[in-house]
Amino acid sequence: MLLTTTLSLAAAAAVINFWLALRCGQVRAKAGISIGTGGNDLLERRMRAQLNFVENTPWVLLLIAGIELAGKGGAWLAPVGAVFMLGRVAHGLGMDGTGLAAGRTAGTIITMLTQLGLAIAAVLVVLGKL
Repeated sequence: MLLTTTLSLAAAAAVINFWLALRCGQVRAKAGISIGTGGNDLLERRMRAQLNFVENTPWVLLLIAGIELAGKGGAWLAPVGAVFMLGRVAHGLGMDGTGLAAGRTAGTIITMLTQLGLAIAAVLVVLGKL
């Protein structure tokens, strides 16, 4: 079977995206907001967390798929993807601005390092160095 790591991580991403959307929906229902944010700070934060997720996750999945297709993923690729997904959960929780606010910073750092690391790995694969 091809792309087992990518498929597993895409499934995890779908679940996380569902969770992030559900969190937005909870605030919408409680505040009676149908469209936009209605000036609700928590809804805006949660919507931003979900958008940030969908802005960054496709690049990570694409890089993971490319590295995996090249046969260069090895044992390190799945854990890197798992750490990325955990970072995205931390970011989502941290965006609420509550006691878990440090999760936003941790998630941001994890996301940046994952994308940069995977981009470097992809270039090394192309150059035949990995």
